Amino acid sequence: MLRPHVGRFALATLMLLIGSSLTLVYPQAAREAIDAGISDASSAKLNWLAAAVVVVFVLNAAVTWARHYLMSWLGERVVAELRSKVYARLLQQPLSWFHERPTGELTGRLAADVGTIQSIVGSELSMALRELVTLIGGLVMLFYQSWELTIGMLLIIPPVLVTGFAFGKRIRKMSAAVQDKLAETSAQVQESAAAISTVQAFRREGKEIERYDQRVDAFFKAALQLSSWRGLFIATMSLLGWMAVASMLWLGGRQIIAGTLSAGDLTAFLLYTTMVAFSLGGLANLWGSLQSAAGATVRLFDILDRVPEIRDADDAVALPASAGRFAFVDVRFSYPARKDTAVLDGVSLQVEPGETVAVVGRSGAGKSTLAALLYRFFDVDQGSVVVDGVDVKRARLSDLRGRLAIVAQDPVLFSGSIHDNIAYARPDASRDDVVRAATQAHAHGFTTAFSEGYDTLIGERGVKLSGGQRQRLAIARALLADPRILILDEATSSLDGESEALVHDALQTLMKGRTTLVIAHRLSTVKDAHRIVVLDQGKIVDVGSHQELVRREGLYRTLVEHQLVAA
Repeated sequence: MLRPHVGRFALATLMLLIGSSLTLVYPQAAREAIDAGISDASSAKLNWLAAAVVVVFVLNAAVTWARHYLMSWLGERVVAELRSKVYARLLQQPLSWFHERPTGELTGRLAADVGTIQSIVGSELSMALRELVTLIGGLVMLFYQSWELTIGMLLIIPPVLVTGFAFGKRIRKMSAAVQDKLAETSAQVQESAAAISTVQAFRREGKEIERYDQRVDAFFKAALQLSSWRGLFIATMSLLGWMAVASMLWLGGRQIIAGTLSAGDLTAFLLYTTMVAFSLGGLANLWGSLQSAAGATVRLFDILDRVPEIRDADDAVALPASAGRFAFVDVRFSYPARKDTAVLDGVSLQVEPGETVAVVGRSGAGKSTLAALLYRFFDVDQGSVVVDGVDVKRARLSDLRGRLAIVAQDPVLFSGSIHDNIAYARPDASRDDVVRAATQAHAHGFTTAFSEGYDTLIGERGVKLSGGQRQRLAIARALLADPRILILDEATSSLDGESEALVHDALQTLMKGRTTLVIAHRLSTVKDAHRIVVLDQGKIVDVGSHQELVRREGLYRTLVEHQLVAA
């Protein structure tokens, strides 16, 4: 992800190299100052050295700012692009993948996991590079000052590396566990908030709070354990570093006594040793952070690297000019999570352009599954689904879904304005187009009754509107999409009489000139269909008009009688 910004990265690295090189000048200045004060007793040389050090300080401050700004820009840019890539890949996954994961877990990945990586890429990566350059430069200068002392100091490096890798592996696993615990808490918040009316209706607030507290406590314990191990790691690495400094102080003192090393040389050597020790300690801290980020990275790249099962084939074709014809050919299907249960078993059905076909049956008969397969939310196990002569597996998904529109029993609306919700299918639609669609769907009247009209915010999932109003907005959205094939999935089953009459009239407008698949429990809504298909246990058991089906014995007649008795 850094590759497209290689120019900025190279400039930031240059600033880092310059800054680290200037840092390595300080011990040499100290060596010269001490030797000048002890051996030469030269105040002029001390003055010159002090002035030079001030200039180096100023230059170092300038390049440090430039390096920090450039690396921060790169970090924020990469993280922003990472969020976009993860979100884009998320939306490409099939419905079955979402059915297996709580929504809160997925939002947690975009929030907590990306946030963890953000601190690494935005600042700590820069610090790690700086510490690495200082470490290498410090070691080079240590060899220059005294190779004998440096060899002795380097004996501490193997234990440092072994310790770092041992702790890092443990911290990485614990960090992934902490992120999982956090995702679980996010998932519960999402679930409880989405079902708040049910929670309150059944007086389960206390139980939900208790369940959330248990998850928060589990997260706290896991995070505390991680912090404890990271603290032990940093403390151990710091101890090893300072032991190296102490050892060098002892060995250097002996060389001064022997006359093979000057006081200035030992001072410079100790300063370089301190630099190396701090760099090792800093890298140890950053290594712990990187291991924490590694757990989050794995979770994010689980999404980024996942190839969706439902996607355009390599030889995908554009659909021909739309006629609105579709067919199910000997379709057999089971949901991925319930492979042992057949939802559709040998279903064959052809619907001609402009025809209205209703599908009825008991709950669980597979009615809504037909709509899901037509949209290619799932792929059939056997057989085929064909739209305008092309198997949907070979058609471009954008072409296929551009020909369809659905009005469901519980339409999904977004938290924006009425205008935005109607225009969701056509974001470039003008206000006049939106108003025209709303008028045809009988949504213009209640919309203009609001003080802000089409700019009225309707709340999450349209909670500020009634069921009938939400349904009419969904119809207006479908009208604006202007599909060739329309799917009505229980579109009027949960409405009162007045709302149902308005919605029914709007649906008649929507259905004109379109091929329509009507899925319904309430049989009063399917009487005018050209054909009624009766599904039972995943199979078509009867086909005919309303009059034909009620005249003969069968499931349809039974369903009609039951509804008449219930009425």
